[in-house]
Amino acid sequence: MELVHSRADLQAALSTRPSRRGLVPTMGALHAGHLSLMRQARSDVETLVASIFVNPKQFGPKEDFARYPRQLEADARLCQEAGVDVLFAPEPAEMYPADYATQVSVGGGLTERLCGAYRPGHFDGVATVVTKLFLLTGAHRAYFGQKDLQQWRIIAQLAEDLNIPTEVVRCPTVREPDGLALSSRNVFLSPDERRAAVRLSRALGGVLTDFERVPLETAIARARSIIEQEPLIRLQYLEVVQLSDLSAATAFGPGLAALVAGYLGETRLIDNVLLDPHGPDAALVRPSVSEVTP
Repeated sequence: MELVHSRADLQAALSTRPSRRGLVPTMGALHAGHLSLMRQARSDVETLVASIFVNPKQFGPKEDFARYPRQLEADARLCQEAGVDVLFAPEPAEMYPADYATQVSVGGGLTERLCGAYRPGHFDGVATVVTKLFLLTGAHRAYFGQKDLQQWRIIAQLAEDLNIPTEVVRCPTVREPDGLALSSRNVFLSPDERRAAVRLSRALGGVLTDFERVPLETAIARARSIIEQEPLIRLQYLEVVQLSDLSAATAFGPGLAALVAGYLGETRLIDNVLLDPHGPDAALVRPSVSEVTP
């Protein structure tokens, strides 16, 4: 595996390798979820590129950019074990030189709701860096985890609108045995917060349990109650949306997803499920869900 830090060295490394490329963009602090993306990519493409870049443009002034975990040496070992051919780990000045003046913004309502309502400018930062990575790597396929469902939907729209010939692949969320979605931010949770955090996935599992059994508003109210019974969680939102445009759903039906975001202490966590009782998220429907359902 080649570890490179500059755009020029990235181009040089790619010039000697097969042209059918896959990209796994990350901010580092790698976990099993990231590695599952790399394994999927490794089976699909000839040259696998991963990036590790804590992107300052997607953090607000009061967010956790400074404390976001950085462990390049350990991450590089994991990338090598996962079969990555080229690891691109630039510094901010390499991606955004002093004269940098361009921002990519996706409209159509995709960036204004859910996380976008609480993190203004966040998705402009995501869209900008992902566009740069697509163009720098010339990736045929790029792999994103479903945990960041809104991000995936925005990036898919970006690639379509700008005619970028990169297929944007959504891969299943990887979870802890109790259902908590893996996240690099989980390391910030105290033991009590970690125990409380599982209510996020339990609430989503409750929506899956209630799918087409009760009215949608009843299912959402029950799910919110699961979370609101836990004082360590400050709920931001729990919504059911149309996957096509992320607009709020008014009734159960096809093509829906339930999404949640909340704080435990200073740590913000997100999660989601696709509302298909027979789909890949159905494993969240477990006895533990009913234990906390009012």
